[in-house]
Amino acid sequence: MCNAYEQHVKWVEYCKMMQALELGIPTQQSELDLPESDDIRINDMAPVMRATGNSVELVSMNFSFPPSGPKGGPVFNFRSEGRSFANSNRCLIPTSGFFEFTGKKYPKTKHRFTLNGQPFLAIAGIWREGQGNHPASFTMLTTSPGPDIAPYHDRQIVVLRPVDWSAWINLSKPEAELLKPLPAGSLDEETVRQGSD
Repeated sequence: MCNAYEQHVKWVEYCKMMQALELGIPTQQSELDLPESDDIRINDMAPVMRATGNSVELVSMNFSFPPSGPKGGPVFNFRSEGRSFANSNRCLIPTSGFFEFTGKKYPKTKHRFTLNGQPFLAIAGIWREGQGNHPASFTMLTTSPGPDIAPYHDRQIVVLRPVDWSAWINLSKPEAELLKPLPAGSLDEETVRQGSD
C-alpha cells in the first residue's frame, strides 16, 4: 500500500485551487506551511489540510498513527469500507504524486501516480491529536483498487477530485460517494525506478 508520496505542490498552485474551490486560506499561512519533499515516508512530518472556522488550514503532522499496542506497527493506511467517519477528524493530504511498488526483490519497481489534468491531488485522510511524546498524526484512507491501480496493487488510497475536497472536509456527501476509486484514466502512471526482478 501507499507508504510514500512526494510534495511538490507550489504555493501559487495551492492558493489558486483553494480560491477556485472557495475553501479559503487563513491569512497567516504562507509557502512555509507547504514545504516540498521528494519522498515523504512513514513517521515523517508533512502538511495536511483541515477545517478551521470558515476556511481550510495547513498543519504539519506525523505520517502514521502510533502503534495501538506493543506489538503493533504504525498505522499509515486505514480501511474505509464499512466505517463511518462522521465523528472523525477528517483531513486532506496534498501531494503532487504518490508511489506504489511492484516486485518481490529490493529495490522494487517504483511507480508514480498523478491526477490527470490537475496540478496536484489530495488523498482522503483522518487525523488525531498528539498524545504524550507523539505529535498530531494522520493516516490515509484506503479502498478497493480502481482500474488504474489494480495492475499494481490489490488496495489503493482514496484520491479525491478537487470538487469533492469540501465534501470530505465537511462530510456534505455520503461517504460511499466519496471513498471509492476513480474511473479508468483518472490517474496517470510513470515508472520512476526499475526494480531488480
